[in-house]
Amino acid sequence: QKPILLQGHERSITQIKYNREGDLLFTVAKDPIVNVWYSVNGERLGTYNGHTGAVWCVDADWDTRHVLTGSADNSCRLWDCETGKQLALVKTSSAVRTCGFDFGGNIIMFSTDKQMGYQCFVSFFDLRDPAQIENNEPYMKIPCSDSKITSAVWGPLGEFIIAGHESGELNQFSAKSGEQLSNIKEHTKQINDIQTSRDMTMFITASKDNTAKLFDCTSLEHLKTFRTERPVNSAALSPIFDHVVLGGGQEAMDVTTTSTRIGKFEAFFHLAFEEEFGRVKGHFGPINSVAFHPDGKSYSSGGEDGYVRIHYFDPQYFEFEFEA
Repeated sequence: QKPILLQGHERSITQIKYNREGDLLFTVAKDPIVNVWYSVNGERLGTYNGHTGAVWCVDADWDTRHVLTGSADNSCRLWDCETGKQLALVKTSSAVRTCGFDFGGNIIMFSTDKQMGYQCFVSFFDLRDPAQIENNEPYMKIPCSDSKITSAVWGPLGEFIIAGHESGELNQFSAKSGEQLSNIKEHTKQINDIQTSRDMTMFITASKDNTAKLFDCTSLEHLKTFRTERPVNSAALSPIFDHVVLGGGQEAMDVTTTSTRIGKFEAFFHLAFEEEFGRVKGHFGPINSVAFHPDGKSYSSGGEDGYVRIHYFDPQYFEFEFEA
């Protein structure tokens, strides 16, 4: 089937995110534009204008009232989803790399980069207390001096966050006390992306060491490994099947130093058997972000080429899986 092509960015895509129902798709890129689309037909619903630098991350709360974005313009912004109005602006000392709403949509967390002499921090704000935003005073700030956080997500029930680092380490930080609950290092290089399963029991990491790995959310036990011949930039778990989609490829600056096979890729793996069973062509250049629709009937990918593609699965895909 022909994918729906979304053209709304001038620079490479950094992250794509569905809302909880899956009727909307949010896309951000290395340009200052934040776009929201109808996922069913690829029609652009609107944009959130205000950032002045590359936007690294985006998230929507559970009832799709608010949208959160983090940018290289040293700010994290909260938007009204429906009107596109900016509700809050949190200024930071360095670029905001990853951000997210907790389970109830009341608490936001974001991490900042280690750059220009500033340390990497994870900040937590409670949106029910407007003074925190006005005074730019988070109720908790966790310093990460060793290695900067490159991706982070909330754990189940908003009790802790799971953070992936440049060094390949994974940490759990308590959202109440800020203490480090556990720490493991299964990857040898930077973790590019973390996404949880629909029921929040597992999460998958995508890393520059050419693997994606599946972990238990609470114990951080390493369950599965999916190996490719290229750096994995993003990985997502299907909400209805034991399937994983990986997207990645070599960064443009590294292409000349490696073999020609390395290019870009978008591949499907079986969750239990850890083997690849399908590839998708279409993007020009590496895939930077992939996401499954919450109903599992389609998925989207955003690439270095600035395009987002929405792929609807064929009916055979569902028949094949149920027979299998």
